[in-house]
Amino acid sequence: MTGQENLIYAGTPLDQARAAAVLVHGRGATADSMLPLVDHLQVEGLAFIAPQAPGSTWYPYTFLAPVEQNEPYLSNALNTLSGLFDQLEQAGIPPERVFLIGFSQGACLSLEFAARNPRRYGGIGGLSGGLIGPPGQLRSYTGSLNGTPVFLGCSDPDPHIPRVRVLETAQILENMQAEVVTRIYDNLGHTINEDELHHLQQMIGSLQV
Repeated sequence: MTGQENLIYAGTPLDQARAAAVLVHGRGATADSMLPLVDHLQVEGLAFIAPQAPGSTWYPYTFLAPVEQNEPYLSNALNTLSGLFDQLEQAGIPPERVFLIGFSQGACLSLEFAARNPRRYGGIGGLSGGLIGPPGQLRSYTGSLNGTPVFLGCSDPDPHIPRVRVLETAQILENMQAEVVTRIYDNLGHTINEDELHHLQQMIGSLQV
């Protein structure tokens, strides 16, 4: 594993990889906190990149706050992901061979990025997250995700993520032609479970890296 410019790399070296997974941490956490996923998801030919948020927070307020309250931090965070995709494309790994996987605030950021930048991705994993915006005021997204597989997993209840927002997110992404699997777990808590890891493994395996 190597770190460079607030990025942690693991798995297959980027210049040898055939696909990549971008792992986006949650509020108050670090890029290192996402590395346990590597052991569960690693397959031959897959590179992992985990970016580090400034101050361990991608944006300051809840994802349910008015979007303008989280600016310019939200736009900067989205630009960080955009830069990572540019870096991967320059390394010969196009978006359709990239998995974007986030937990909590990182899941919200990842889902928002995909919805704002619709195209075919290798897959999207939103673990305890949803699209960003106040209740009843989600933005209008246009474009197609072209069959991108999406997995959404969350507890009910979750102290940070309303169940209704997960379901709204699933519907919006389905309307954008994503292939969405949603799992709501009773009283799981704000964490990642084995079933979620299983779905992510299947998603990555289906690409035949």
